[in-house]
This record gives sequence, structure tokens and C-alpha cells, in this order.
Amino acid sequence: MINLLRRCQHLQDLKIFKSLLIVQGLIHTEPLSAEFIRQCFLLSASELALSAFQELDRPSLALQNLMVKRLCDDALFDDVLSLYKKSRLSSCPSDNYTFPFVIKACSVLADFDFGTEVHSVVMRSGFGDNVFVQTSLLDFYARCGQMSNARKVFDEIPQPDLVSWNALISGYSLNEKYIEVFKTFRELVVIGLKPNVSTFASTIPVCTRSGYLQTGMSLHSFAVKSGYSLNEIVIPSLISMYADCGNLSFAQNLFHCLPVNNISIWNSMISAYTKNHKSYDALSMFRKLLQSDLKPNSITFICVVPSLENLRSVLLCGSVHAHAIKCRLGDELPLMTSLLSMYAKLGDLNSAESIFGMMSSRNLLSWNSMISAYVKNGYADMALASFCNVHSSGVLPDAVSFLSIFLSCSELRALLLGKSAHAYCIKHNFNLDIDVSNSILSFYSDCHRLSTSFKIFERMEKRNTVTWNTLISGSMNNNEAEMSINVFRCMQREGACLDVVTVISVLRFHDGSVMGRFGMEVHGCAIKAGFVPDVSVENALISMYVNCDRLGDANFVFENMEFRTIVSWNAIMTGFRYRKLLDRVMALFRKMAHGNNREPNYVTYLNLLPACRTRYQGKSIHGFAIRIGIILEASLLTSIVIMYARFELIDYCFSLFESANKMNISLWNSIISACVQTKNAGKAISYFNRMLVTKVEPDNITVLGLISALIHINDLNLTDTTLSYLTKTGFIGDIAVSNALIDLYARCGSVLMARMLFESLVEKDVVSWSVMINGHGLNGECEAAISLLSQMELSGVKPDEITYLSALSACSHAGLVEECLGILDSMSRYETMPTMKHYACVVDLLGRKGHIKEAYDMIKKLPERASISILESLLGACFSHGNYVIGEEIGRLLVEMEPENSGYYVMLHNVYAAAERWSDAIRLRSNIETLRLRKMPAFSLG
Repeated sequence: MINLLRRCQHLQDLKIFKSLLIVQGLIHTEPLSAEFIRQCFLLSASELALSAFQELDRPSLALQNLMVKRLCDDALFDDVLSLYKKSRLSSCPSDNYTFPFVIKACSVLADFDFGTEVHSVVMRSGFGDNVFVQTSLLDFYARCGQMSNARKVFDEIPQPDLVSWNALISGYSLNEKYIEVFKTFRELVVIGLKPNVSTFASTIPVCTRSGYLQTGMSLHSFAVKSGYSLNEIVIPSLISMYADCGNLSFAQNLFHCLPVNNISIWNSMISAYTKNHKSYDALSMFRKLLQSDLKPNSITFICVVPSLENLRSVLLCGSVHAHAIKCRLGDELPLMTSLLSMYAKLGDLNSAESIFGMMSSRNLLSWNSMISAYVKNGYADMALASFCNVHSSGVLPDAVSFLSIFLSCSELRALLLGKSAHAYCIKHNFNLDIDVSNSILSFYSDCHRLSTSFKIFERMEKRNTVTWNTLISGSMNNNEAEMSINVFRCMQREGACLDVVTVISVLRFHDGSVMGRFGMEVHGCAIKAGFVPDVSVENALISMYVNCDRLGDANFVFENMEFRTIVSWNAIMTGFRYRKLLDRVMALFRKMAHGNNREPNYVTYLNLLPACRTRYQGKSIHGFAIRIGIILEASLLTSIVIMYARFELIDYCFSLFESANKMNISLWNSIISACVQTKNAGKAISYFNRMLVTKVEPDNITVLGLISALIHINDLNLTDTTLSYLTKTGFIGDIAVSNALIDLYARCGSVLMARMLFESLVEKDVVSWSVMINGHGLNGECEAAISLLSQMELSGVKPDEITYLSALSACSHAGLVEECLGILDSMSRYETMPTMKHYACVVDLLGRKGHIKEAYDMIKKLPERASISILESLLGACFSHGNYVIGEEIGRLLVEMEPENSGYYVMLHNVYAAAERWSDAIRLRSNIETLRLRKMPAFSLG
């Protein structure tokens, strides 16, 4: 029967044989049942072996041990524990052969509770002193993160052998207790045991992870002395160690000195190049391997894939993928997952989805990779859908899954879904993972639930630098600059480590009044921490100083930079442009273009175009942008159109517009603005109508440009049509648009309609009041303007300079002196300092009404020297009202202010002549001839 059983070559044969054994009652014959089980495992029929074993009422210890060994060999650890539990119920004993396999299954499955129960059984059964069982228990506790229990088990071993010592070293290494690894290795050597290959293979990688290169080199020497210098297990560990420490030359020497190479050594060398970002060398090594007699395995491809990602070549990736299929490795799950991730990082989502679809079985890693691929490529909704499919496939998500999920919820602002994911994390303790907690913080911040982020932050038992950075960045993104500053200072008080991201995040806020001295404080912290040579930190400092209106400090940082990126140049150029130092912008551009070989980008040109003083400069910048191929940027095209409009080259604007993408709203806004600026209002309205035909939706800027054009045309019927359109499309609800419409109707003479629009506003800002007051003034309704100013003051809205100027202008046009002086006095009550324009308005009114002395007294009391326009206005009033005494004084002031202007001498001469002071008039004319002053000749534009 046994010989017949051994001839079974197919699963169907075994099934028939099993039926025969049961029918004839031979299943309980141990030699036959044992041979049947062996044959089942040889033909990979573990389920049939299990079913045969379950037919036995009282299985023997030998059969039980055979089953647990074979199941462990096939990695069927769940079945190992199920079989062991059933055998215990049937009173089948266990021995020092059974327990190691059962304990191993507990280790792999991380079943801590049942593992401790097995430990109790071991102690009760009298196998607690067996070195093999104790070593298995040691390994079990180490894998479960219980190193104190693992060490306790080890200390109870009467005479631990080298396997036990290696298990302890491996446990410390697994739990990142690197100092204990070295101490244990030293103890092992001190007691006289000689380390073997496994000892070195466990200890050397610890040197890599802990950065102790000198210790690793000592271990290398020890391995050479022990005779393992050319061992095929030790060498890959040494290559990885030298590579991780950046010493590729040592790794290469190790590889080339080997007389016989195996695939693991090739893999370690390819991985070494990949880790050191030597992508071309890794690929070259991979090609040499393909040309050798060795056959690559799945690890080979997994090692080379990151280099393909760095090279950013989809063609190379496809070629390597094809080689994997050719080597019949294309369906191995770890490799497929690695390829999936590679295609996703290169943006080839179709290939990633194709690989995912071909997976016969999907583990959690493959699901996580696919979800991450969707997130990285901007498909947050598909990422969430895939996450839902994880549950339906029977795979349980882990902490890594939720990193992508919270990122997707943040992108979609899916608050409810994010809260559900948060609840799931709490239920399954994923929130204890610090990376997940940081993702939750970021999610709530992105969804504008900053208070929730702070509550979670306060409850976090562990915090790292990323935690603090997330809270600082979240506060900044929610416009809570002071809160961000407080978090930064709290971070310092608690002694948390700052990093480059911390400094950059806290410098991002653009409110100079808030940053103030704090920016300098952060600068000092960055210098102290050694971050200042980092170009990204220096760029952030330049931007911060620019936003704080400290251009000197920004320039100091820029000039002292060891290395400058295009961002550095753009940041300092932006600062000079904001301060209207346009010559400095041009000078910086020349220095960047000629001396530093920095290729400008569209931001550079956005800074340059406003700095162009002539049309020739503007054309040169335009031509340079075309030459380097950056003209396709919509924002740059818009700026060029505005530049040409500034020089009144409207035909250039039209030409640029016609050559661009008509679906970009900013381009339509720029051409409408250009038409208004160059007094082509009819063309602006034509472009607006054309935009509506092309189905491009206007925005607030478009509408404001249209209203500006209508102001130039001054057509009430067209204005009414525009009002109907804006009401229908909902733009009338925007206060800026409503204010512009009020001004438009007032300028068209329909002050009644303007007032109706004004009264219909739910909320009125200072501009609303100002334009309505100005509207009344334009239409000669001075009393209404003054009344509206009083209403504004009573409503609690503080008038600004423009409001008062509008009211003063209305009074001036109506000739109301007392009211005008009263408004000027009321400005001080609202802490608004009158400007020269306000005084000019009042002086003009006083002069026209004959209050020459009062006007002149006001000029003498001005906080600053009177402008020429004010003096000229009052001089004209002196002529009109015959006040030649004050006229003479004003004439002398004008001559003093501009002694080379012959016109002022003529005015003073006319004053003397009108007052019949002929001797003074003759003397002044003689002075004019002596100074050889000539009146500038007139010229015609026709």
C-alpha cells in the first residue's frame, strides 16, 4: 500500500486513495496515514492532508509533529494553531519538537495572547528548560516587541547555545535597541563563543541603521579573522553597510574581490547604487547581470525600480518590466507592487491600474500602493473608492492606508468622510501611530477646523517635529498668524527640535505688521540651528523681509547667499518692484542673466514687465521670453498685454490676444482693461460681448472692467442693459460691483438710480458712501452730499480721505464756504489728516469767493510747503479780486520755488502792472532779460 501511495502523482489520485483508506479503515494505521500526509504535502495538497488528519480520533504525537512541521514549511500558520488546539482537545501530547513550530506560528501571526498561553503549557509540561523551546519563546517575545520578557527567557536558559544568542541579537535589532545588540555581541565573544554567519548577518545591519561605521568596520575585520570574509551571506550585509554610509568605493571593492558571485551579492550592489542616487550605475549593473550567467530574481528588479523612478523614463521602466515578464517573475506580488508604485510616481496611472488589475491576489501593500497612486496623481475620489473596496475584498487596512485617506479627504474637503476615518482609527488604535495622528491634524486644518486640530494635539501622547510643523502650517493656512507664532514659541519652550520646514512654515505669513521683530527672531533661531546656508530657508527669509517692508535686510540676506536659485532672484526682484525701485529690478535681471547663468522663469518676467520704462525695453523683454519658450504662460501673456497698454500700443495687445488661448478668463480681463486704459471703451465692450459668445464665464474683474468702459461712453441705455445682466447673473451682490454701478449711474446723470442702488445695499463700506457722496457732488446736489456725509458718520462707518475729498469738492462746486470749512475741521475728529488735495479744494473755493486773506493764511499754516498748483490757483483769484498785495507775495513764492521758470516772472510782472507799480514792473523785466529767461515755445500735436 505504501509503495502504491508513493506512485500517486496527481491530486485526484490522492483523493481516491484517501477514500480507499477510509472505506477499508486503514486511515487509522499510522504508517499509512503518515505516508499519505507526506505525499499530500509533496503535491501541495495541504487541505487534503488536513482533512485526513481530522479523520483521526486520537492522532499520535508523531503525526501531530509531522503536520505542524509541514504546515510551517508551507507558511500555513493559521492552520498550525488550529491543528494544535484540536490536538490538545483530543488529549494529544506535545514535546520539544511540537512547541517550537507552534510558538513560531504565534510569532508570525503576532498572537501574543495564545503565545503566552502556550508558554504556560510549556512550563506545565516540563519543557521549560529545553534550549530549543526556550529559544523559540525568546524569538516570540522579541517579535511581539516584549524584549524584557525575551531577555528574561534568555537568562533562564541554563546553557544558551549560539542559536539562542543569535535570536537575542536579532530581537534587539528588530526592536531598534542597537546599543543592546552591541552589548550582547560583546558578551557572546567574552564567554568564548565564536560568532557564526548568522551572528554577523544580524549585527552588521545594525551598524548601518545606527550610523556606527567604525563599529561596522571592526565587525568586518572580525568577520575576516573568523574566516567569513568571502561568505555569501555576510558580504551583502557589508556592501549594504558601506553603501548606506556613503562609502561606495569600499562596497565596489568587496563586490569585485569575490571569486564567486551569487545573485544576492549582485542585488546588494545594485541596491547600493540606488541608495546613493547613482541611478545610471545601478542600471548599468543590472544590464551586466542580464549579460552574465546568473538569473535575476524578484529582489533584483525591486532593487533597480527606485533608480528607474529617479531617471523619470517611462521607456526604461517598460523595458525593465518586460525583462521581469521574460524571467517569469511578472506575477510575483512584491515585484508587481513595486512596479505599480513606480508607474504611479512617473504619472503613468494607466499602467499602474493595468498591473493592479492583473494581480491574482492582492495584499494590503498592493492596495495601499494603488490608493497612494490615485492620491499622487490627483484622483482623490478614486482613492476613496479603492479604500472602500479594501473592506469588501476582506483585507483590513492599516495605519499606512489612512495616510492616503486623510490626504484624499483634505483635498476633497470631505469633512464627514474624514471624521468617519478618524473614528475608525480611534476604534482600532491607529491614532496612536504618530504619522496617522499628524495626518489627522493636517486634515482638520485643511478643512478649517483648527480648533479640532488643537484639541487632538493636546491629547497626543507623542509628538515629533512634523506634529509641530503641521500645526504651525495649519495655523498659517487658516490666517491665524499669531496662533502660529504662539505654537512656534511653545515648541521652543518644550525643547522640540526645529527643522528647515519649521522655519519656512513660520516665515510664510505675509502680514508685515504681525511678523515685525518676530521675523528677525526666527532668523536668529535659523542661524543658531545652522539652517541659514539652506537655500530654501534663505529664500523664505528674503520673502519675509520683503513683506515686512525691510528691503535692506532682504538685500543683505540675498547678497550673502553662497548659492542662489531662481526663487532667490525672483524674491528680491519682487521686493524692489513693490518699492517702485524699478531700475534695481532691471539691474538684478542683467546680473542674473549674464553673470549667474540662471534661466529666468515666468515669475521673473512678471517682475520685469512693470519695470520697463520704454516701449523698447518692453519689446526686448517680450522677445527674450519668446526666445526661451516661456511665453505660453497665461499669467505672463496677461502682463505683457498690460505692459503694451501702458505704452498705448493697443495693436500689439490685440495681436497677442488673438494668438492666445481664448478660454482663459485672465486674458479676457487684460484685453478689456487694455482697451479701457487706451481709451478704446467701445472695443472693450465689444470684447466683453465676444467673451460671452465663446461661453467663457466672466468674473468680478471682468465686470469692473466693463463698467469702467461704460463710464467713458456715458450711455444710460447701455448702463441699464448692463444692470439687468449683472442682476440676472448675481454680480450685483458683490459690493465692489455695486459701488462701481453707483458711480456709473451718477456719472451718467441718473443720480436717482444711483441713490436707489446705494440704499439697496445690505452692507455699505466706505467706498459705497464715498461714491454716492461724489455722485451727488458731480450732479450739483451739495446739500445731499453733506447730508449723506453726516449719515455716514452717524452709521459708525469712518470716512476716509477720498470721502472727505468728495464732500469738499461738492461744497467747492456749490460755493458753500462755511460748509467746506466745517468739513475740513471735522476731519480731525476722525483722526484723518488733510492732504494737499483737501487744502487745495478749500483754498480754491476761498479764492473764488474773494476770501483771499483767509486762503493765504491757510496756505501759511499748512504742515508742509504749499504745492505750485495751490499757489497758482490763489494767484489767479488775486487777479480776479484785485488783491495785488497778496498776489505779489504769492508771485515771489512761485519765483523762489522755480527760479528758472519765466512764466512766474511774467505773472509777477503782471501783478505790478495791474497795481500800477511801473518801476517794479520795469525792474523785473530787466531782471528777466539779464537772466536770459525765455518762454517755452508752444507746439501743435496736429
